[in-house]
Amino acid sequence: MIYPKFLQENSLIGITSPSRGQGEKLEAFEKSLEHIKENNWRILETANVRAVGDVSGPPEERAKQFMDLMTDDSVDMIMCASGGDFLLDMLPYLEDHKIKDKWVMGYSDPTSLLYYITTKFDIATIYDHNAGSFDSTHLFDSQKMVFEYLKGNILPQESFNYHETNMESRVDGDYALTEKTEWKAVNGEVDITGRMIGGCLDCLQYLPGTKFDQTKKFVEKYKEDGFIWYFDVFALKTEDVYLSLFQLKEAGWFEHVKGVIVGRVLFPNSFSSMTYEEAFQKIFGDIPIIMEADIGHVVPKMTIINGAIAHVTCKEGKGRIEQYLK
Repeated sequence: MIYPKFLQENSLIGITSPSRGQGEKLEAFEKSLEHIKENNWRILETANVRAVGDVSGPPEERAKQFMDLMTDDSVDMIMCASGGDFLLDMLPYLEDHKIKDKWVMGYSDPTSLLYYITTKFDIATIYDHNAGSFDSTHLFDSQKMVFEYLKGNILPQESFNYHETNMESRVDGDYALTEKTEWKAVNGEVDITGRMIGGCLDCLQYLPGTKFDQTKKFVEKYKEDGFIWYFDVFALKTEDVYLSLFQLKEAGWFEHVKGVIVGRVLFPNSFSSMTYEEAFQKIFGDIPIIMEADIGHVVPKMTIINGAIAHVTCKEGKGRIEQYLK
């Protein structure tokens, strides 16, 4: 596994919008950029970052702007500006032979880009905040942790005490943490070690059958390590979660799986009696499964490095993730 160089003082961060732009919330975006710059890092935006609408531009142009940052040797890492819905259609326009070992970070719709880079090129990526996700007046511990990771301080992460259930309750963008957090170890206490891989299931479900699904080669290459899959569910119904996982399993994704971590669902829904827990159990059986973890859309969330070795524990409602770059 290739781990790119971490950021130093005066490092240059390239920000691009491979999915949706930031045109509708520029004031919040400016606040987010200020927090990033407080680390003595510089910012270089591509032309599509402040675009308005459901997508920041044609797929060819979004890919070009991403590749411009990737091939610019003065750019030390790339942050995706935001999530969205249509990143997938830019992947055919990437220039694979020009992909370099620099950090790429984002979450939600950027999943497809991060996942492809890690599984195809053996380059670790970071599933965490987008560049526009630091728009609170006072940064929470999980937001500060991202910056520590980008500096190379890969610290252990403990489950948080409270999480947010209503984004509308925020004041000046600050998290409204009102609900007590309890990680749920579905099949008993968890103590596992393996290589981390995953992302937003709403996005991953579309990869099988495309040339951007390099999973089988990836899991075979690192089979001796075994895998800890993590899943961030945005809005899939329980039935859709089960059927998506079924497709991924049949596509050979879950060979050598050692455990599964599932974040809190932002928009839970179902049209049958199936629960999210049951959907995962039907696919993974007795394999260690953690539900309601601090991963994904419902804040606060942990920083996950795709490709890193992780030691994960969960006991009595508390969890811990420690990641190693090897």
